[in-house]
Amino acid sequence: MKFILHSTALLTAAFLIFLSYASAQQSSFRSAFIINYIGNNFVQQVELVKKNKDILPEEIKSLMADAIAPDKTYEQKMYFLNLANAMASMHKYWNNDDKPLTEIETILRIEVQKEKERAAELEKWKKYEKFIGNIVMKEHRMQMEAAGLNPVVFPHWLHRIWFQCKVCHQDIFIMKKGGNDISQAHLSEGKQCAVCHNGKLAFGADEMCEKCHNAGRPGIESLYDMTKIDHKKIKDIAEHLGAEWNHENLPKGKAPIDRFGYINWLELKAKNVFKPINSLNKDFKDEVRDNKILFESASPMVNNVLFDHKIHSTWIQCSTCHPSIFADKLGENRMKMTDMAAGKYCGHCHGKVSFTFADCLRCHNIPKGEIVKDALIHKVKP
Repeated sequence: MKFILHSTALLTAAFLIFLSYASAQQSSFRSAFIINYIGNNFVQQVELVKKNKDILPEEIKSLMADAIAPDKTYEQKMYFLNLANAMASMHKYWNNDDKPLTEIETILRIEVQKEKERAAELEKWKKYEKFIGNIVMKEHRMQMEAAGLNPVVFPHWLHRIWFQCKVCHQDIFIMKKGGNDISQAHLSEGKQCAVCHNGKLAFGADEMCEKCHNAGRPGIESLYDMTKIDHKKIKDIAEHLGAEWNHENLPKGKAPIDRFGYINWLELKAKNVFKPINSLNKDFKDEVRDNKILFESASPMVNNVLFDHKIHSTWIQCSTCHPSIFADKLGENRMKMTDMAAGKYCGHCHGKVSFTFADCLRCHNIPKGEIVKDALIHKVKP
């Protein structure tokens, strides 16, 4: 008999899930079964199962239908299927009907296999995205496969050599992975990538499809392995665009990489290795904000952070951060590392297209009590 006792932690988690998924349409039987299930009320559960012998098959089918609904995550599916499995197991044992259990075990095997295939699919593309900023574009995978095309590996770092981030963000692309619905239809209208890939500034978006649909193709290693990049090609394209790639200034001929394997862009700028263009518009007037904010850490054990607006506004537009990510008033942003790790505040870019939070001292580098001339003060609240 498959009736498993749960630890207190699992009981709590199951109860929270139950509260999340319970609805007004949920039957009184299911509600009672769940309460007994998470509370290990075995005697009451047996009586409930015996008393409701006639409706149990339909209750189990209802759970299975909830589980395989297209809007459910794998975790949600497993919640409903495990609950259905518990019902079916007790129904078999106490009511001598094993048909529902056979059905639910079949669906469980199918869903577990789907999840294994999904995980294998994610692992397949992980190597391309191991280089910070790289994005594998596969949202329209079915259409790509129908056209005989592979997914697109977009190298942010390479475009960052030629263009400041503000060239594309926010006017052409919003700065959110998966938020732009990039499609061939949009490209054919001269939008998105085709703003530059127009056959003049860069190769046309309707030309050489395999050049962009490059995942798994020969030479793709140069997009995520810095030891295999083609400096001459990068320099030629930079000159064509009006940018610079002075790879002869690279220390020992190699790009400066931090201890986490990411490019140190500030060092590249300091050594005059590259100079990206600021805009595609010749009449563009750059907006650079030149002030600093000293964030005084709430923890006595952690150094303070000096935020330099000039460095950031050189890369991106002020509107990228204000007011959607940061309130545009000193002291109004209650930042926490947990929020940043979840992609909020600084986490909107850092850890995605800029250096990771794991490099703590990269930001927390101002000792407690040290006065920074002309810096505004922001006391981070605990």
